[in-house]
Amino acid sequence: MARTTYQELLDAGVHFGHLTRKWDPKMAKYIFMERNGIHIIDLNKTLAKLEEAASAIKQIVKSGRKVLFVATKKQAKDIVANQAKSVNMPYVTERWLGGMLTNFGTVRKSIKKMSNIDKMTKDGTYDVLSKKERLMIQRERIKLESLLGGIADLNRLPAALFIIDVKKEHIAVTEALKLSIPTFAMVDTNSDPTNIDFPIPSNDDATKSITLITDIIVKAIQEGLDERKRDKEDEAEKEAAVAKAQIDNGEGESAPVAEAPKARKSEAAEAKDGE
Repeated sequence: MARTTYQELLDAGVHFGHLTRKWDPKMAKYIFMERNGIHIIDLNKTLAKLEEAASAIKQIVKSGRKVLFVATKKQAKDIVANQAKSVNMPYVTERWLGGMLTNFGTVRKSIKKMSNIDKMTKDGTYDVLSKKERLMIQRERIKLESLLGGIADLNRLPAALFIIDVKKEHIAVTEALKLSIPTFAMVDTNSDPTNIDFPIPSNDDATKSITLITDIIVKAIQEGLDERKRDKEDEAEKEAAVAKAQIDNGEGESAPVAEAPKARKSEAAEAKDGE
């Protein structure tokens, strides 16, 4: 079953690219035509690339790894944050900090600092501070939450990135490339798709387009999570069945082994008595 249709993409305005004078020639193979000075994206290619990306991201999640969502442009922030939360995936929607991937250890220290502030408020340490100190800590906590709140539970590097607008998020793309982390992205006609592992040619400015593409990716992630859960349940059932079979066959009984030392001790005692 197809994840979406040509008509749904059309209705969401996924086919609208940028002005022809702003295009990137490397997107030529994904462009269908030019109309009124605007490039029109070939939706047949979008459909194919979207299916390819969704299938690949599903397998990544099925293996138990995380996908980091990246979208700092105004019209995409809320959409991406809500969608990422729905499948418990990390996200960056405020500002991409340079070194977020390549210097992940330092970023983790900042996240730990945020959790330490939370701990202070719970154990009473926060209450004994002066009003000025509390205010400074509050401001720092708000700043850290804004920048790192979406990746607070990310304990290791993500297995992949899903990006809205690769031109705007070029630092994230560069870092992922350096660390060989696969990238999935909405790529508009003004962007370079060559550094993206799974480019999805699409309008990355319109909210309807962003919502539709992100929703399809999130559904694929949910499928991966569901399949992983089912696989774990099946494995647990198999292990339980094997254990039951061993008990039924007597393989799980350890009584004879436990009794053997007692028998030997009894024989030794009898021999001593006989002397």
